[in-house]
Amino acid sequence: MIRALLVALVAGFIGETATPSAGVLVVTLGLGAVALDGVDGWLARRTRMASAFGARFDMEIDALLVQVLAILAWQHGKAGAWVLTSGLLRYGFVAAGWAWPWMQAPLPRSVRRKAICVVQIVALVVVLSPLVTPPLSIWIAALALIALTYSFLVDTVWLWTPR
Repeated sequence: MIRALLVALVAGFIGETATPSAGVLVVTLGLGAVALDGVDGWLARRTRMASAFGARFDMEIDALLVQVLAILAWQHGKAGAWVLTSGLLRYGFVAAGWAWPWMQAPLPRSVRRKAICVVQIVALVVVLSPLVTPPLSIWIAALALIALTYSFLVDTVWLWTPR
């Protein structure tokens, strides 16, 4: 829940003027959310409180954080509107499951999926740093989006392939 609060605080910057101090605060809150992402799962497993709901909640908070960071990257002129795709991929994947039931099958656990999610979030946080400006911010966001797209493509192909 603390991570959800941090994501809500970051979302509060949407529509606000991009200033260096706001950038520092967004980066700090974003890094806090990333750090807690590593701690909450470990803590849940360690205390035997891990659940399917908790895993899903964690995944949806990650997706929301990516969407919020992508919106801020676009609004702050760090990348073009294409960066919004970073946040929309998860929601598009879910919507595809409504159209094609085979997309709703459970996916196996994946270190690749977790690692690329962290890379995506960290990349967008870095992009939002006042120290990172275009064209470097554009390249960082683009490379992270390519990695994320690859991950979703791998999962889609896995779901499509008959077992």
